[in-house]
Amino acid sequence: MRPVLIAGGGLAGHACALRLIEAGFEVELFELRPFFGGRACSYRLPGYGGSEIDNGQHVLLACCTALLDFYRRLGVEHWIRFHDSYYFLEPGGRLSELRPRKWAGPAALMAGFLALPIFDFRDKWAIVRGLAAVRRQAGDHRLDALSMEQWLERHAQPPRAVERFWRLILLSAANEELDRLSAYHGVRLIWLAFYGAPGAYRLGIPQVPLGSFFAEALWNRYGRLRRHVGQPVDKVLINGGRFHGFEVDRRVVEGSAGVLAVPYHRLAGLVPQLEADFSEWSCSPITNVHLWFDRPVTELPFAALLGRTIQWFFAERGGSYLKVVISASRQWRTWNREQIIQHTLEELKEYLPAVGSTTVAQAHVVKELCATFSPMPNLEARRPGPVTAIPGLFLGGDWTATGWVATMEGAVRSGYQAAEAVIRWLRADRGG
Repeated sequence: MRPVLIAGGGLAGHACALRLIEAGFEVELFELRPFFGGRACSYRLPGYGGSEIDNGQHVLLACCTALLDFYRRLGVEHWIRFHDSYYFLEPGGRLSELRPRKWAGPAALMAGFLALPIFDFRDKWAIVRGLAAVRRQAGDHRLDALSMEQWLERHAQPPRAVERFWRLILLSAANEELDRLSAYHGVRLIWLAFYGAPGAYRLGIPQVPLGSFFAEALWNRYGRLRRHVGQPVDKVLINGGRFHGFEVDRRVVEGSAGVLAVPYHRLAGLVPQLEADFSEWSCSPITNVHLWFDRPVTELPFAALLGRTIQWFFAERGGSYLKVVISASRQWRTWNREQIIQHTLEELKEYLPAVGSTTVAQAHVVKELCATFSPMPNLEARRPGPVTAIPGLFLGGDWTATGWVATMEGAVRSGYQAAEAVIRWLRADRGG
C-alpha cells in the first residue's frame, strides 16, 4: 500500500502521523519550513551564544487531555511542569497569589480566585453570578450567535471584573478580544477551567525547547514514518475525482490518502477543487518579546500583568531571561522592533522595579501576524470536519471542527480526528 501523505509538520500533522503509525500505516510527512513544529517551534537565535528559543511561550492546562495523551504516547510527559499557583502583579508591584483551597472540586479554585485582593466585593459577587451562569449554559451552541462581550453585558459584569477576570483568562486562552470571541467558546473555556476534572486549571509549562518534541531522536524510532523539512507541498493531485498524491518541488509523490494539516488560508492554493470559502474568516496576532538581562529581575516563574498592554511574563535562567506575551496584539502590527522593545520595558518596570536598574543584554521580537484563527461569533458551524468532498483527502489543523479554539490541544485533536477518518476510509475503500 502506498503511504498516507501529510502536508504540515506542526502538532496536527505529527499527531495524525502518530495515530496512523500506531494503526500500522506507512506515513510520509512534508513541512515547508526548515524545522518542524509549526506555530509551536523553536530555533537557534544568532548571537548570544546561539540560544535556542521558542517562537513564543506555549503553555497548556491540565484539561488539555488530547495534548497530554500525545505527550504520553511519545514518552515525554515528564517534560511538562505543572504549577498549582498563579501569580498576579499590579502596576506598582503588588503581588497576589492564587492558590486553590485544599478541599476538592470546582469550589476550591473559585474560592481561591475570590480571595484575591485584586477584586472588591462587587466584583466578587458579580463573578460568582457569572460562574453560575457558565455552569448552566456551557455547551449551548446558541451562544455562538453572541460575542463574549455581549454575554458579559447580559450578566451585568462590572468593568474591573471583566478586565481582571474574564478578559484576563479568555484573552490568553483564545487569543482574541471579548468583542470578537464567540460566547460559546468563552463560556466553554471558563467551564473547563472551573468545572472540569479536578486540577483542570493547573498550568503546564514545557521545560525543554518546543523543538524537542519534534526532534529526530524522538521520531526516528518510528520506522513507518518518513519526515521531510524544507519541502513544501505545492499542489494536491486529483485523479478520477479521487486523491492521487502531492506535487512536492516539481515531483509527484503518490499516496493512498492525503491529509492537509496546514493553515486554512493555504487550502485554496493547494486544492482549488474544494472551493473552500474562508472570506469571512480572519486571523488574530500574537507578539512575543524575549529579554535577556545581565542579572535576575524576578523570583517568580511567571505572572499575569494587570492593567497594561503586556499581559504575561514567563521567567527562565533564574529570572534573568523573560518571555513577555501580548495576545491579540493588533495595535502592535505596525510597530517596529525598537518601539515594541522600548514599550515592553517601560511597562515591565511598573511591575518589576529591578528592570530599571539592569542592562538588557539582548532582545528579540517574534511578531506572528496570523498566529491563530479568530473564533468569532457565528463561525463555529462553518468550521469543516476532517472529511472533504474529495475521496481520500482529509483536513487537519486547529481551525477545523474540534470544539476548541486555536490551541495546541485543538491542533492535536484535529490530527487525531483526521487520522481516524483516514483509517475508516482506507478500510472501507478496501472492503474492510
